[in-house]
Amino acid sequence: MPSEHFIDKDINLYLSYISEVKNLSQNTTSSYKRDLHKLSIFLYSINIKDYDEIDDGVCASWLGKLYSLENNPKTIQRHLSSAKGFFRFLKKNSIIDSSPFELVKAPKSPSYLPEVLSPEDVSQLLNFKPSDVLEIRDLAIVELMYSSGLRVSETANINIDDFEEEMSFLRVLGKGAKTRIVPIGRYAKNAIYNWIDERTKYSEDTNALFINLKGGRLSVRSIQLRLKRLAIKQGLPPVHPHMLRHSFATHMLESSGDLRTIQELLGHSSLSTTQIYTKLDYQHLVKIYDQAHPRAKK
Repeated sequence: MPSEHFIDKDINLYLSYISEVKNLSQNTTSSYKRDLHKLSIFLYSINIKDYDEIDDGVCASWLGKLYSLENNPKTIQRHLSSAKGFFRFLKKNSIIDSSPFELVKAPKSPSYLPEVLSPEDVSQLLNFKPSDVLEIRDLAIVELMYSSGLRVSETANINIDDFEEEMSFLRVLGKGAKTRIVPIGRYAKNAIYNWIDERTKYSEDTNALFINLKGGRLSVRSIQLRLKRLAIKQGLPPVHPHMLRHSFATHMLESSGDLRTIQELLGHSSLSTTQIYTKLDYQHLVKIYDQAHPRAKK
């Protein structure tokens, strides 16, 4: 493949657009870059030299290539979404007249419901008295993630000055650099105060809330490993951070039924993303019904 295919210059323009104008995250931009680079390689491999040569047959061949590489449906959906977004950009900027990908449909991916902890599991996870400074920090992390439905990346990026109104609320920088305000529960608030008292012994120079014993900001990977270790120590199967976020949303829905508020707390841009938790809530109702109703199917 030559150093630059005809499509590569426009891909670079598009990546700058979604990063600087649309303000998408670095991870999302990198994902688009990888997908579109693979598309460029494919077009070169079948000797496509101009946008006019990209038709329905080329699009179908590209999807077939993705299938042949044993990509799962979700990965193929992502590749197609990247291509569609790129070609919409080309059309909007009058580089092409129409997008050959506009009517192409991706395969349906199986619907996987997120894993959640029961309220009893959460209580078991958090029911311990910290024995050292690391456990004081870990308790604050887990209490906060469950209390406010945070992503692990959001948790790692929290700064001391992100708290408001005597630590009753937290400003969270979420996906797409969107900021939201979330409340903090009493248990999480107390755990954070306890950690801050210890934290000052290890660093006064950084604004990061959660740090390691060398004073550096705690990484996402470290949080994942510490949570897994804590869950096993508390007699539970390994727990990953997103299970706390799913559990937060599910328990909130079971108690309130207010899907719109949960959407705001989670920072979902679309209500359809949040609606996965209605399926979990429905499963919970069916389980209770099967256990309780004398004429239910056992």
